[in-house]
Amino acid sequence: MLVLLPPSEGKASSGRGAPLKPESLSLPGLADARAAVLDELVDLCAADEDKAREVLGLSEGLRGEIAKNVGLRTAGARPAGEIYTGVLYDALDLASLDTAAKKRAARSLLVFSGLWGAVRVTDRIPSYRCSMGVRLPGLGALGAHWRAPMAAVLPEAAGNGLVLDLRSSAYAAAWKPRGEVAGRTATVRVLHAPTRKVVSHFNKATKGRIVRSLLSASAAPGTPAELVDALRGLGYEVEAEAPGQAGRAWSLDVLVDEIH
Repeated sequence: MLVLLPPSEGKASSGRGAPLKPESLSLPGLADARAAVLDELVDLCAADEDKAREVLGLSEGLRGEIAKNVGLRTAGARPAGEIYTGVLYDALDLASLDTAAKKRAARSLLVFSGLWGAVRVTDRIPSYRCSMGVRLPGLGALGAHWRAPMAAVLPEAAGNGLVLDLRSSAYAAAWKPRGEVAGRTATVRVLHAPTRKVVSHFNKATKGRIVRSLLSASAAPGTPAELVDALRGLGYEVEAEAPGQAGRAWSLDVLVDEIH
């Protein structure tokens, strides 16, 4: 099972570990595309703070994020699972998983990123600010920048098993499973059952809990249909819509009664 996650806008500090080693990151086929984004991002932030803030869509209160980007090559690096924070990652709470579940997380979780493309939660990265929605002056829209490299690398990373896609739309734009891979991909919405509406905060928290539940239970569904059974067995109320034709992903709705 491969689980595709969005990153978080907010991130923990880099800390005092050894600096980034780009060659150590997973998915080495993304190395050239990563280097291109890193080079332009660092140069932009070092050359013109005001322009960088505009390009990155940062408020005046987040001006300090520019300096963080300038120091990306020398800042301490930590496992991505410690760098990413926020609602989904708080609910997932990787640090409190038992040893076996942590090993499953290392194998199965892939976090998408405007800067890195995609990383494993064990990959050591510095804290940064660069969302997938950014349009850099030289490279252009990052979603488009990543499409070709992702298309070359991700099908192999997906292997022959289930792909559970929990990304937000901006990050989903960087890679869309196609063909046979799409047929074993499941996307998930979290709906407030009484209203049938998506609630953003609760949506993220529930997705984090879903991943945690699957990891903790040693669940290993190989197909979207098996995922539906696994989630129901874990106590989730799930409605599934199988694709009407080959090469399309399954759509799952997880229904919740309480928003907390």
